[in-house]
Amino acid sequence: MSLQQQLIEQLNTLSPHHLEVINESAGHGGYYPGKESHFKVIVVSDAFDGLRLVQKHQKVYSCTQSLLAAHGGPIHALAIHAYSKEQWKGIAPSSPECAHAKK
Repeated sequence: MSLQQQLIEQLNTLSPHHLEVINESAGHGGYYPGKESHFKVIVVSDAFDGLRLVQKHQKVYSCTQSLLAAHGGPIHALAIHAYSKEQWKGIAPSSPECAHAKK
């Protein structure tokens, strides 16, 4: 199973109304076809109601930690855009370009 699919499965524990998991590995240095190391997640869930931004990120980290490099997993970077249903406007910010990506 791909890392992207594993990430989706783990984030589904938050019972999201909306979930996008985007593999952004190709935009980073050292990329080769099939590499999965950098992801962006957009998740909208009632689990985030009333939480501050850091608390939302903590919830996402809690359910994905086995995949993150800081805990011995293969994912090097995870950009998190977490919203309550009320906060979600239908679009998340674009990711910045990586300084180490091939130009």
